[in-house]
Amino acid sequence: MDLTGPLLLLTAVLFLLLLRGHRAARGNLPPGPRPLPLLGNLRQLWGPSLLHSLLALRDQYGPVFTIYMGPHRAVVLWGYEAVKEALVDHAEEFSGREGLALAERTSKGNGLFFSNGETWQQLRRFALSTLRDFGMGKRSIEERIREEAHYLLEELGKTKGIPIDPTFVLRRSVSNVICSVVFGARFDYADQEFQTLLSLIQANFRRVDTVWVQLYNLFPTIMNLLPGPHHRLFENFEEQKRYVAGVVQKHRETLDPSSPRDYTDAFLIRMQQEENDPDTKFHQDNLLLSALDLFFGGTETTSTTLRYGLLLLLKHPQVAAQVQAEIEREIGQQRAPRMEDRAKMPYTDAVIHEIQRFADVLPLGVPHAVTRDTQFRGYALPKGTAVFPILHSVLHDPGRFADPETFDPGHFLDADGGFQKNAAFMAFSAGKRACPGEGLARMELFLFLTTILQRFALRPAGPEELDVSPQYHGFGKLPRDYRLRFVPR
Repeated sequence: MDLTGPLLLLTAVLFLLLLRGHRAARGNLPPGPRPLPLLGNLRQLWGPSLLHSLLALRDQYGPVFTIYMGPHRAVVLWGYEAVKEALVDHAEEFSGREGLALAERTSKGNGLFFSNGETWQQLRRFALSTLRDFGMGKRSIEERIREEAHYLLEELGKTKGIPIDPTFVLRRSVSNVICSVVFGARFDYADQEFQTLLSLIQANFRRVDTVWVQLYNLFPTIMNLLPGPHHRLFENFEEQKRYVAGVVQKHRETLDPSSPRDYTDAFLIRMQQEENDPDTKFHQDNLLLSALDLFFGGTETTSTTLRYGLLLLLKHPQVAAQVQAEIEREIGQQRAPRMEDRAKMPYTDAVIHEIQRFADVLPLGVPHAVTRDTQFRGYALPKGTAVFPILHSVLHDPGRFADPETFDPGHFLDADGGFQKNAAFMAFSAGKRACPGEGLARMELFLFLTTILQRFALRPAGPEELDVSPQYHGFGKLPRDYRLRFVPR
């Protein structure tokens, strides 16, 4: 019996039902390209980078539009006005976190980055208060950064002006600062376990951009059954958790509840206090995930921004020279830079802001979700709808920054050369989900950069042209590989 006809008919019926379901699900959503059953808008989103694909859709549908990533709906916000209206003016409604399939498998709703509701609220409050207790925004954390900057100078001095790739030395220095707050100690640069952890995190950061992982986010059920390199990402993540679990166990064995040494101790004490509460959010999984979230957030974005910053200063030596002139005038060579110097150094402050704006290391931001049925610009967003506030579109908004594709510290200077704030500077996002480590990152960028420029002149490795255009990696953006020489001044 020939089943070809019935099978074709069944396939056509299923196709129509799926298509009808997609149409019905749209309701009063913002406009957007028509999705294909199961595949969604894969055809429109496939390209050199997701950011460029979204830009093309913005040109067609405006600053607020709907896309389907596989069967999953998301609303995209483009430009300062739309992002500010959502994250700031409607902060509560847009404070949810959308967990892509990748995050759902790794975090499982735990930790700081991808938790929601009461879990997120309690963990965020705890993180902010605990980090303040251990020096966030106080002199003690400044001393830790200055200490690490001293070790960094020693490492750079050992290069004797030979060209190096600054990636790893910057990552180690920056990560040691957050290590001292979360784990209570810095690690020697030669520590093998420490290098292994950094390598695992960096490997996963790059692996997120592979086709395999992108397909996993679209079709997790199918991809879980298929062999492929995407499984290595989850294996790496489990190795990271095992590393942190070992650190936590050492803390548990030496814990003194009357004298917490760091974030991990404080969390363990809270776990003891609430061990009989069946609804407690302070348990082992949240400790491991929160520690990893803080470690990743306090390492990759800041070290990548510093690496991009050094490349931009190589490309624009006149800017580096003006920063060094301001350092000579306000700090000199006899003492290390301090945070109190920043208020007297408007040009340096403007340069650091412009580095962050131009580098734009998380151009797509981190996906949000609406916490309840929400009316936004005349559209109806059902509870749980994923929202992509495109931070690149804010930091490069031509209505807020003149010639946004050009690196120019003047974007943050007034007519008299004083530092000038710009509401569209959302390098740390905005609203209730703004980065909890913003204060720490600002300190690190100022102290590391001024310390380096105080002691070294930056020189290119050779005569080749420096390329400051970015490399896109999934949701992140990286500077292209380069080498430079640190020449003692």
